[in-house]
Parts: sequence; C-alpha cells; structure tokens
Amino acid sequence: MTVLTLPGAGSLALSVRAKALVFEDPKSVALLEKVREIAPGAGSVLISGETGTGRELVARHLHELSARGGRPFLAVNCSGFAPAAADSELFGHTKGAFEGATSARAGWFEAAHGGTLFLDEIGDLSPRLQQKLLRVLSAGEVVRLGAEQPTPVDVRLIAATNVDLEQAVLAGHFNQQLLESLGGAKLELAPLRERRGDILPLARHFLEFYRTRLDLRPTELGAEAAQRLLDHSWPGNIRELENAMHHALLLCHGTEITPEDLRLSALDSRAKTTGRAEAEAERTSFEQALLELFEQELPNLFEQIENMVLKTAYRYCAHNQLQTARLLGISRNVVRARLIRFGEITGSVRGTPKNRALEAREVTG
Repeated sequence: MTVLTLPGAGSLALSVRAKALVFEDPKSVALLEKVREIAPGAGSVLISGETGTGRELVARHLHELSARGGRPFLAVNCSGFAPAAADSELFGHTKGAFEGATSARAGWFEAAHGGTLFLDEIGDLSPRLQQKLLRVLSAGEVVRLGAEQPTPVDVRLIAATNVDLEQAVLAGHFNQQLLESLGGAKLELAPLRERRGDILPLARHFLEFYRTRLDLRPTELGAEAAQRLLDHSWPGNIRELENAMHHALLLCHGTEITPEDLRLSALDSRAKTTGRAEAEAERTSFEQALLELFEQELPNLFEQIENMVLKTAYRYCAHNQLQTARLLGISRNVVRARLIRFGEITGSVRGTPKNRALEAREVTG
C-alpha cells in the first residue's frame, strides 16, 4: 500500500491539513498514476479538491518525483496572508520599501529558487496579486517591493484551491489568464466520501500511528466500528478521520474500537441518508421561497438575497470569514467586502477610509 505522510507528521498535534494519504481506492490509484505522468514536466500544476483531502501531500509527491526532487519545496497558504503583507511575503521587499522594512527580504518565490513553490488556496489572492503572479509565470522574474530591477527566479509552481476557479472567473473574482497559465496540468482530488476504498486503510494507519506514539496496548478496529466509518460522509475528509481515530483510541477501554468510541456526529451521514427524494424536496422548497419573493417585486431583490445568504453562512460558520468563503466557494476578500457593505462587520482592521478603499478595489479589480 502506498502511503504519503507530511514531514513532521510524527507530531501528535492535530492540524487542518491531511497528514497522510493512501492509494487503495480505484480513484486514488488513477490519481497516483496521473501524478507520475505529469511529475517529470516543468509546467505549473493546478490541484483542486476540498480542504483536508491531501492537496499538499500530492504536491510534495509531485515535487519528489520531478527533476527538482532534491531541491527546495515550500508550501504557503494564501488565505493566511494579511492583505498589507501579501505582496512582500510572495515577492519580497527592499530596505525602506515601507514603514518597518528595516532590511531587505526575499519573498517565497526567491526562497524556492530551483525548486517548487506550492500555493494553497490560490483563489484567495487579490486581483492585483493575481496579476503580479501572472507576470512571474510569464517572465520568470519577480520585482521586490521598492525595487527597480527584477530578480530572475526558476520555480515550478503548484497551486491548489477548494473553489471552482472557472466559476470564479465568470464571477470576476479570478484572473482568466492566470487560470489558463496554471491549468496546463490539472489534478482533482475526490473527497473521502467518494473514495471509500481509502477509508479503512487510512483509519488503520492513524490508529497504529497514535497507538505507537502514545505507547498504548495493541488495539484493533472492530467490524461494527469499521462499518460506521464506511457509512460516515466525512465532511472534514482525511483530517476528520485522523481526529476521529485519535479520539477513539483515547476513549477505548478494551482492545477493540467500537462505534461508541468513534463519537461521530449524528448528522454525519446526512449525505447518504437524506436520499434523493428528500434532497429534491429541499430544492423544491427553496425554489418556492424564491418564487414567493419574486411575486413581491421587492426593490434590490438580488442584493437582499445575497445579503441573506452571506449573513446566514457567516453565522453558520461561527463568524469565521475563511470558513464562510470556503462554504460559499468564493474568496475571503469577497466575503469581507460584502460583510462590510452589508454592515455585518466594521471596515478595515486598520480603520482608515483610505485602506477601506484600497481593499474595495482589490475585491472589484
């Protein structure tokens, strides 16, 4: 069985990333074959898939199988950039380029020179940074903030996203030319619920990993617990499975994991148990609600609907802008701008009208 693990995966700390990936399910076997096919190339690669499906693991494996395998591999999450620092983080800056720039600093592209740079959640980059990234890909050089001359870089870019970038292009949130530059080779990671052949091998991998690290007695996965894992819809994908096995091992009092030890949510199998008829009924109910709104001929109806959807999603995600963006399939910049416009949050954290205007331009392009 082929197993990929993240460097540093020996830690007991849980994270939002998938820390292991197996290739037992036919979909995963086909994915691994495609990875092997495109790894020797030099062009950019775009990986799509839900959060927690193992995008970084696939990117690292691509790098290791390529001619750049012994050179740097750097992984950067674009959603983690503060808006004011993103340019400097990616492309670097010169001394004195801005207040606080007391020395020159190389960005991620220069740091990855000769190797591979993995940009996760690339859909969260602002339009301005998307344009600068396109220039880097086409010209093979970066310009540090405050610099007059470009710096050549030799980097293979692997980008990843959990949103539909083609839809983002149509909505005006993503640069079409950049998508074309990234899309020379594409890999799509199916969610764990669609590659069920990987569930039990992964569960047993995590079970043994945590048993060994915690120095516990041998513990097996019981048949009923195994079936419970197979029936679960895994909205959190591999990271959720890892957490479940970790917790089950801590709760288990015998030598066999039981369904009770798993403590999976009662809502976990909604995707399987709702059924097509109920799903169709829900869609019909939603359409009926829209028709009733249409009949009222309310002013600015689309904006009111958008307001309602965004605010409801924001509250559903416990007022987390990043999770709201992922839920709705849009960038965090767009979520923030809409929340400000609809009065759900205040303006820029820096608070000045100038900065708010700059952020609005980033969103609208």
